[in-house]
Amino acid sequence: MPGARVAFDGRPVVGRPAALPRLLIYHKPAGELVTRSDPQGRPTVFDRLPVLARGRWIAVGRLDLDTSGLLLLTDSGELAARLMHPRHAVERVYLVRVLGALSGAERVRLCRGIRLEDGVARFARLEPLRADAGGGANRWYRVALAEGRRREVRRMFEALGHPVSRLIRVRFGPIGLPRGLPPGRWVEASPAQVRATLAAVDREAIAERSEIG
Repeated sequence: MPGARVAFDGRPVVGRPAALPRLLIYHKPAGELVTRSDPQGRPTVFDRLPVLARGRWIAVGRLDLDTSGLLLLTDSGELAARLMHPRHAVERVYLVRVLGALSGAERVRLCRGIRLEDGVARFARLEPLRADAGGGANRWYRVALAEGRRREVRRMFEALGHPVSRLIRVRFGPIGLPRGLPPGRWVEASPAQVRATLAAVDREAIAERSEIG
């Protein structure tokens, strides 16, 4: 009831604010795996992360070996699951370098939807950027989509005959890849960034961990 107060033995009980999950913003370089260990001994993103006193870091989705850019990691399994769940449609933004320029018809198809082996996939936005320096055949695009299927961006372009040679994730939900953050380095998200991320997937449903004392 609004305005109600809780008391025990005549004394008011004060609830502590819900603890915010921790969230790391990591700049993944190409050549690192998003896995805890690799039988071949290749480097993984977890090799570079700070040690948690309790729990463990959970990657929010995956980037394949050849993809670089923004990777979020959290100590909250619930937050990670919600960010990855298709129901919440959290937007991902990538810079993509492909072989050859897309025609107008191809750009329309990629936004209206093309059929892959695991269903129809579409970009929410597709923006041409520039050609590679030197006048080569490669072209850059900025794309956004609201799901994270396996190698989805690569498969969409390849389905139209445009192999992807570079793929860089620059945004996940409200969090962007910070300018100046070198590959292989991380920064911790600010409380404001964490709250914005919680809000993207229903903050109230996650921040239910307040303690009474």
